[in-house]
Amino acid sequence: MHSDHSLPSTLDLFAGEDRQPARTEQIGEQSYVLRGFALPWVARLLPALEPVLLQAPFRNMATPGGFTMSVALSSCGTLGWTTDRSGYRYTRLDPLSDQPWPEMPAVFRELAQAAAMAAGFSDFMPDACLINRYLPGAKMSLHQDKDERSYAAPIVSVSLGLPAIFLFGGLKRSDKSRRVPLFHGDIVVWGGVDRLRYHGVLPLNEGHHPQLGAQRINFTFRRAG
Repeated sequence: MHSDHSLPSTLDLFAGEDRQPARTEQIGEQSYVLRGFALPWVARLLPALEPVLLQAPFRNMATPGGFTMSVALSSCGTLGWTTDRSGYRYTRLDPLSDQPWPEMPAVFRELAQAAAMAAGFSDFMPDACLINRYLPGAKMSLHQDKDERSYAAPIVSVSLGLPAIFLFGGLKRSDKSRRVPLFHGDIVVWGGVDRLRYHGVLPLNEGHHPQLGAQRINFTFRRAG
């Protein structure tokens, strides 16, 4: 048996797998929720994640304002996102190890490209994958993804584990946010005119997912460089 906060073994991967057909919900002019899109990939995603986290473990980073994020973070790819008292930025080296971030697994990249294509964004070439771990109570405040060099590529966000409420706002922080429930295997893709929309995640509720235990894992793919 694995603990609530550990990754499952390969033997656990098919337990409780929901194989309902994927469907698409439009939540903005160029923003979509691809329901269940990642489910057929889970059996390859989770084993690929394990060595990434061994090389670059989750950590709770500090914001420029001195607050510690409730969401734990890792990264893989050419660039990894990081934050500390000096600001938000992408780096080629993991600040914890001073070594390059783990290589992005091929299955990660393939899923991100397939989801982007399904949402109408062709030729997506992510060079950064942020990996967030939400434990019950963790949240992500409304923010824009704007540390990337260009905003031409979309954001592809994959949800695994416990359900969450995704906040999808407008181009101003004060705009009203839509509450979008996200479940294991759902993917949100937004880009184009929606690329800089504010978004966040409400505090995660208590629960237990049959594959991932008491946590939500989120992959966010970006073209950062």
